[in-house]
Amino acid sequence: MKIIIIGCGRVGAGLAKNLVEGGHSVAVVDKDPLAFEQLGDKFKGQTILGIGFDREVLLKAGIERADGLAAVTASDEANVVAARIARDIFHVPRVVARLYDVRQAEIYKRLGLQTIAPTSWGINRIADLLLYSPLETVYSIRGGDVELVEAEIPPLLVGRTVRDLTVPAEIHVVSITRANKTFLPTLGTSFQAGDLLHLALITASADRLKELLGY
Repeated sequence: MKIIIIGCGRVGAGLAKNLVEGGHSVAVVDKDPLAFEQLGDKFKGQTILGIGFDREVLLKAGIERADGLAAVTASDEANVVAARIARDIFHVPRVVARLYDVRQAEIYKRLGLQTIAPTSWGINRIADLLLYSPLETVYSIRGGDVELVEAEIPPLLVGRTVRDLTVPAEIHVVSITRANKTFLPTLGTSFQAGDLLHLALITASADRLKELLGY
């Protein structure tokens, strides 16, 4: 995948190295030339000096071909501007913005932006948001320790019950949307093809949920 990272601080540099090691094409943008030193001499990605929400800088970074963009500078405003440009103008499929002021999270959520707060901004978590698509995060509660995610029922679970997808204190099916109607299921409710699930889970249990869903 082609990923653009705006901001080469500790998180941005760590994310860039993580993604490159995973075989992805990465371009890192920062206005401070010294920031790129955090990437190390062996970094194989692209580094671009400039403002992360400047159109020409983004074009140079390859935003027209980008699969994802993470805006992780120290400025909420810069992160949101870069994220909105990526999503609304260049239609980048996966966009994540780091947000320090969690009071603004609901506003940005309404704008359709995926944000991540300082307490949940782990490098692996941001990488998951950029690269992983079958589970769509609908809402992150408070510090991000609990999330509400959306997922289509996979064929292997059709005919199984909510009980089979429940892990006490970790994963719970909150609601099911079926034939344009949403209802609260019981543990004995059977899944049907085309069901859209909303699940509440501990963020640390995301990998376990993926295994249960067969992703």
